[in-house]
Amino acid sequence: MYHIKKLLVLIYLSICSVIVTAQSFPLAEGPWYYDTYAPSSRIKVSIVARGIENPWGMAFLPSGNILIAQKAGGIRIIRNGSLDPVVVTGTPEVRVASGGGLMDVVLHPDFAENRLVYFTYVKNAEPPAGADYFATTVMGRGRLNAAESALENVQEVFVADAWGTAPGGHGSRLRFAPDGTVFMSSPFRRDLDSAQNTLSDISKLLRLNDDGSIPRDNPFVGREGYLPEIWSIGHRAQEGIAYHPVTGELWASEHGPLGGDEVNIIQKGGNYGWPVVSYGRDYDGTRVSTQPWQEGMLQPEIFWVPSIATSGLMFYTGDVFPQWQNNLFVGALQTARVSGTGHVERIVFNAQGEQQREWLFADLKQRVRDVQQGPDGLIYVLTEEADGALLVIEPVE
Repeated sequence: MYHIKKLLVLIYLSICSVIVTAQSFPLAEGPWYYDTYAPSSRIKVSIVARGIENPWGMAFLPSGNILIAQKAGGIRIIRNGSLDPVVVTGTPEVRVASGGGLMDVVLHPDFAENRLVYFTYVKNAEPPAGADYFATTVMGRGRLNAAESALENVQEVFVADAWGTAPGGHGSRLRFAPDGTVFMSSPFRRDLDSAQNTLSDISKLLRLNDDGSIPRDNPFVGREGYLPEIWSIGHRAQEGIAYHPVTGELWASEHGPLGGDEVNIIQKGGNYGWPVVSYGRDYDGTRVSTQPWQEGMLQPEIFWVPSIATSGLMFYTGDVFPQWQNNLFVGALQTARVSGTGHVERIVFNAQGEQQREWLFADLKQRVRDVQQGPDGLIYVLTEEADGALLVIEPVE
């Protein structure tokens, strides 16, 4: 009888845990005002638009409108400051899998001439015998029509060699480099051996030409035992990519499990260690590795224990917030897997490195999926909720 009662208690606690994990918190109408520090300043946070279903990425158009990718599929547009009720047509069918579906959306550097929009998404395929699921991550592109209502001539530009038979582990960012190539982060898998397998795109940062071909100066081109699209290896799940405005270095954020979230300075051909070295624990509480560093594997510039579920990443370079020049902003979905703990972290550096971290608007209890600087110098934040919102941060004079 005791064992039956114990089993029932465990089942009850498991159900409660699932309920807590899945809990979301409604967003009020705002606006909200905050005092920030180092240096002291006051900001206002307002809702630009809401009712966006699980938004993942955003891109600012020259017209002033904003494209927003929804995880379940479809690109929405904020037109003249309001969310257009009509979805932009032409996006491909996507497979929603854990954190993945339709993910990032970016403009080609020559968008004004070619009107090309790039995006990443989870592609489904016929599963092999004995499996119910088979998917990978794709970089696609299409031409946005003049009315900004449809993507035309949509095509798969690059299909990652990152097929998996278990849902989950998806998440992909795109970032165009100054030389016109594009960086694409690939998904991770619970099959930990794949992260160090150089004949797999799983847990890698990839570098491609804008047509999906391979740049000839990639680090592993012509090297036996390596896929030529790989730029760096040993990542878990990278969901933020940004260039440092002073050094020109490429920085990327990535998820750990219960701990060991990182921000890395990406080196050509570098190995960032996952899962051989990590500061985190796995979801069952066991250590991912027995040591956090090893010769030949690069250390993170920043890490978190416990995890904050890092997402979008940006350096501020505008004039609207001069006190925040070159500060790093990192989106956080949740802290230590506790619902209602999403926020934005502002990270300040000095000549020696990281100096200070400040949490912004954690009291809103929203999952933050992306954070970007707009063309107007303001800071825009996407909340990944069923009733997702685009927020804007402004200074208070």
